[in-house]
Amino acid sequence: MIRDGKPEGFFYLDHRTVDLKYNLITDVHVTPGNVHDSVPYLSRLDRQRERFDFEVEAVALDSGYLTTPICKGLQERGIFGVIAHRRFHPTQGLFPKWKFTYDAERNRYICPAQHELLYRTTNREGYRQYASDPRHCKTCPMLEQCTRSRNHRKIVTRHVWEDSKEWVRNNRLSRSGKYLYRKRKETIERSFADAKELHGFRYCR
Repeated sequence: MIRDGKPEGFFYLDHRTVDLKYNLITDVHVTPGNVHDSVPYLSRLDRQRERFDFEVEAVALDSGYLTTPICKGLQERGIFGVIAHRRFHPTQGLFPKWKFTYDAERNRYICPAQHELLYRTTNREGYRQYASDPRHCKTCPMLEQCTRSRNHRKIVTRHVWEDSKEWVRNNRLSRSGKYLYRKRKETIERSFADAKELHGFRYCR
């Protein structure tokens, strides 16, 4: 396994689900250590709903699960999703993406200098591309903080399911969302801690 912030070597991952009320383990799925947490999540969620006839109302997940497919999947299933914020590190010296405002009504972005970035195309991964007009960018005093492209064109991308991710963000900031996420310390985090400290899972082979 080679992952940022993790030791290198041969490891496994325990993908675990617990319930909020009693902290009972409702699902365990073991994969090689190089399988990202988010990959099996929706299929394991569906398995629990089908096998145990669970009526899942809400889930609270850490930032590793903040992917567009998971956000979309939770919204389609009518499950209140709360997922921790993931910190992104923009290129040093350049504006972060949040500096560009999305105008949903006209399907465009507005840059910090108040110029438009218009829709161009959608790539195979489902990301819409919005591009600036190089004629404006070339003489813009903010150019060096905006893009380093040779043609002076700024490109901003937005996934076709980005609305679902924004829905999850709003859930996290709501009163119910904050309550649910605080409960992780008493439930899933405690479950993993007990497994490591009391049942030898830290060195399990």
